[in-house]
Amino acid sequence: MNRIRPLVAIAASLSLAAPCLHAQTDSGIVSSKKGMVITTSAPASDAGASILRKGGNAVDAAVATAFALAVTHPSAGNIGGGGFMVYRPAKGAPTTIDYREKAPLKSTQTMYLDSTGKIVRALTNTGYLAPGVPGTVRGLAAAHKRFGKLSWKSDVMPAVELAEKGFVLSESLARSLNREVGGAMARYPASVAAYGKPGGGQWKAGDTLVLRDLGRTLRAIATQGPNAFYTGWIADSIAATMAENGGLIDKRDLAAYQAKVRAPIRGKYRGYDLITMPPPSSGGVAMIEMLNILENFDLPKLGALSPEALHYEIEAMRRGYLDRARYLGDPDFVKMPLDRLTSKVYAKTLAKTIDPNRASSSVELGKDILGQIASDEHEETTQFSIVDKYGNAVSNTYTLEGGFGSHVVVRGAGFILNNEMGDFNKKPGETNLQGDIGTAANLIAPGKRMLSSMSPTIVTKNGKLFMVTGSPGGRTIINTVMEIVLNGTTYGMDVRDAVDSPRFHHQWLPDTVTFERDALPDSTAKRLQAMGHGIKFGGGQGDGHTIIMKNGVAHGANDKRSADSKASTP
Repeated sequence: MNRIRPLVAIAASLSLAAPCLHAQTDSGIVSSKKGMVITTSAPASDAGASILRKGGNAVDAAVATAFALAVTHPSAGNIGGGGFMVYRPAKGAPTTIDYREKAPLKSTQTMYLDSTGKIVRALTNTGYLAPGVPGTVRGLAAAHKRFGKLSWKSDVMPAVELAEKGFVLSESLARSLNREVGGAMARYPASVAAYGKPGGGQWKAGDTLVLRDLGRTLRAIATQGPNAFYTGWIADSIAATMAENGGLIDKRDLAAYQAKVRAPIRGKYRGYDLITMPPPSSGGVAMIEMLNILENFDLPKLGALSPEALHYEIEAMRRGYLDRARYLGDPDFVKMPLDRLTSKVYAKTLAKTIDPNRASSSVELGKDILGQIASDEHEETTQFSIVDKYGNAVSNTYTLEGGFGSHVVVRGAGFILNNEMGDFNKKPGETNLQGDIGTAANLIAPGKRMLSSMSPTIVTKNGKLFMVTGSPGGRTIINTVMEIVLNGTTYGMDVRDAVDSPRFHHQWLPDTVTFERDALPDSTAKRLQAMGHGIKFGGGQGDGHTIIMKNGVAHGANDKRSADSKASTP
């Protein structure tokens, strides 16, 4: 269901001087010259837009939006997780903020193996051994310190008010909370106390959710700064929760955590320039490698979703994800051949290995690392895209990893901790046909950041902002973002069609391409199968809230795959 409200009504309620600058077309595209915030949560979009309305810039709005999502989108929005931000100012050099979680200092390479050497996946799915050291608060603070225009307190207070005063539950969020409180959270009293309905019973659409402990935590962060989280009473609460339940994160881990400012990965594709996330995100490297491969084929002539174009795109995915498994990890721990992986010359050699009429063998391509593959990456992440009236842009993706992370709420602090440790390769040397990966680059080490597929991306053309995009979706993220970029560039789609277009995913192993349900006509599926591609159909893929700029006007499309998404304008 599309939750973008008619902007004529929004403009009137905000008493804008020029409401005609904000409009929603019949296609569901929202247009604005004043700036835009698109998220999976309507209250969070409104929180970010309120900061733009106060004169804040895109980074101010990103801070407000991210903290608001920690309140209104608890399955993935967070202060107990981490992520990545790509920032492209109207003037000056773009940059990225890496606030990915880190392994606690007490971590070991084999901490998730039993006495027989078998991976105990339950330990990374839920509970107190699953969380990495959270990075979100430090990351947002680092972005604000460098680029924010308004005060830190001003940016955080919209989230404080949402938590303390409460917000109205949508039908989908009410269902999600009922399922969670009656399921995975039931083992954790602090989690049930935070998210269960007072007095018992089931949440329903229209109920107001008040998160008092989370409000107290956010107020402390707003008034005392990020150190309240990393060295103050909030850190004490995290450490105590861990110590009482066999967890590893302690005050030393929290005090030592720092976000990293990193140079973006840059790429060129058919006259467009891409600005995206470097490792420990694998997304930027893999996507640019894949786009470089595809530049060797005449995709515009073949046409979007034609069997021939799909064949080349699947083959590019196969090779990009193989190199992801071979090489990528935390740059503070691993040396990676990034220049080669993102070069046009290397891509041309890979393109030459693609048979135009026959699918490649993933096993044959990756035989050098098979016998080495163990990595799970859940799909519960969230993306937001922002532009402001000054021409600055932010693409931000962050996560708790699985839905509701570890399912553990920090007692007295009201927020959920991530289960991000599952993104490490958990068994050294085991790579298999099911898609587990055990290569050295992403093995667990104390203080190391786990590899991610999150791919916040900004695209420019001739020096002007063109697109802001990103998506959740675990290992599918890279392909979702690449497909949105292809739709808007190669195939010339408007933002609505670029977001709505059917999606598909191949990740090298398992050697199967998954299409969204009803994505293809039977004739196309049969043609791909005749080429040797294994095909299956699944549900929705990703949640790619996207902005495309044309002539100084932002045109935004929320992803209809998300029930509560919204584009808000100041």
